[in-house]
Amino acid sequence: MSLQFIGIDPQTGDDESPTVWVDQEKKELVLQGWKASPELEAECSALELPGHAVGIPDTEAVVRIPARMVDMIREACDAIERADQVR
Repeated sequence: MSLQFIGIDPQTGDDESPTVWVDQEKKELVLQGWKASPELEAECSALELPGHAVGIPDTEAVVRIPARMVDMIREACDAIERADQVR
C-alpha cells in the first residue's frame, strides 16, 4: 500500500489525531477519526435510504471528522484525481 499523508487535524491534542491519507494504488481516501458514540452509531444504523442496507456491516465503521479538515479532504480528492490522470 502506498499511503500519501495529506494532513492532520490542526487542533489535535497529544492523544487525538484525526488524519487524512490517500491510498494511491486503490485510489481511496483513508480517514482516521473519532469513534462514533453508541447513540450516533445507532442513529446511522437505523437509517433507511435507497440503495443502502439498514445497519452497519462488520467491515465498516462510522467515524467523526471535524469540519475544519474539509480542505484536507478536498486535497486528498484532488490527489486521487491527479493519480488517475497520470495512468
